[in-house]
Amino acid sequence: MPDSSSHEATIPRPPLLRLLVLFTLGTVAVALWFLASHLLRDAGQVHWYPEAPGCELSAGPCLAELGNERRLALDLGVRGEIRALQRLPLEVALDGVDAQRVVVDFVGRDMDMGLHRYPLTLGDDGRYHGEGQIPICTDAVMPWRARVIVETADGKLGSGFDFDVERDAP
Repeated sequence: MPDSSSHEATIPRPPLLRLLVLFTLGTVAVALWFLASHLLRDAGQVHWYPEAPGCELSAGPCLAELGNERRLALDLGVRGEIRALQRLPLEVALDGVDAQRVVVDFVGRDMDMGLHRYPLTLGDDGRYHGEGQIPICTDAVMPWRARVIVETADGKLGSGFDFDVERDAP
């Protein structure tokens, strides 16, 4: 008399079913990655303000009006070309804002380059200081955006500043 349990174990799964299972797992993984990325970047929770027109971070600090006589200034500490993998002494000066926390994100403007977030600490001079770095990219010139996010008791305020990074020649 044949054993029925051994007969069930030998039935192969159709290849299409395996492919559909792998495709479904891959889709779920990508969806979770996008969700985590969106939540980590605080994109929906920040009240964004435009930067002052004509600002060049490579020439000096850039300003943004945060409404109601509140301002922030971002300085990357570099005069001249901003290069990939260069250490950047970040400095944010706030006027009229009581901040609980300040961070600077570097975000690729034309492609997703991951999350590059640098928390700043309050210095004795009343400004927030830290150090950041732009990652390497395969493009010769990569457009970036420095996003300053200021957490206050009333919510998060922020502004973004566009700049380009040149890759060193091989």
